[in-house]
Amino acid sequence: MVSVDTRKDLREFLATRRARITPQQAGLPTYGGHRRVPGLRREEVALLAGVSVEYYTRLERGNANGVSDSVLEALVRVLHLDDAERAHLYDLTRGMTAAALARRRPARPSVRLAVQQLLDAMTDVPAFVQNGRLDVPAANPLARALYADLFDAAGSSGSAGRAPNHARYIFLDPRATDFYPDWHRAASDTVTQLRAEVGRSRDDRELTELIGELTTRSQHFSTLWATHNVRWHTTGTKRYHHPVVGDLTLAYEGMALTADPGQTLFTFTAEPGSPSQQALAFLASWATSPGAPTAPDRAREKPTT
Repeated sequence: MVSVDTRKDLREFLATRRARITPQQAGLPTYGGHRRVPGLRREEVALLAGVSVEYYTRLERGNANGVSDSVLEALVRVLHLDDAERAHLYDLTRGMTAAALARRRPARPSVRLAVQQLLDAMTDVPAFVQNGRLDVPAANPLARALYADLFDAAGSSGSAGRAPNHARYIFLDPRATDFYPDWHRAASDTVTQLRAEVGRSRDDRELTELIGELTTRSQHFSTLWATHNVRWHTTGTKRYHHPVVGDLTLAYEGMALTADPGQTLFTFTAEPGSPSQQALAFLASWATSPGAPTAPDRAREKPTT
């Protein structure tokens, strides 16, 4: 199992963020000559943030004891951090304090009955609930038909009671490269979500075990994990190549279940009148037909275009 090292994560996060900012982007004068670092030097970050070089060096070495919000906000500005990266910086510097741990509400391990009833009532829209580890503890029938291989993989993994997990599917199931035409983008998005979750939930043993499993079993995951990139993915589009209905492009929306910390409801819709809407309608009809094959049979069918 890979342990979570807050100091190491803070050190590497700050180092990778300053490496991507050029002196020109930071508004610093350039005098030519060879630079030993690809981005800003530590002393340049310290100058722009209004702190001493010694103070910033201590911070980048992972010692965030006593760091103020004003210093963190200065780093957000200097390093051009977006909202997700800003939240991650605060998680890394504040998340393990006694006060933060006392405020944290434990994640609910399963979905409430009312949430499952809501999912089941959404008959024309694929919908599922996902937690920060990218587990899917609940879904409606159309989502199970859309992500048939994901649920098939969880059912045949031999781990009784373990929910389907998007990260395991994307990095450890070879079928995922066919299912996601933009597989590299899907893989990158997955890692950025897990990286953000590690900053928020350092006491989550299952999350730590998942990161360890993926790191040891997937070189591609390890490479992406080392970038320390962090993103939120609450809206956008996804492309699929489904083994039964062919290609789909669906818009997704993620809505936090405020009564259930750490759980997000995701829904997927197709543009009205588009081929994707027709494919989704056929998938809904096919998934409820008496002769619908099982998930392994679906993988052997010729895709319909």
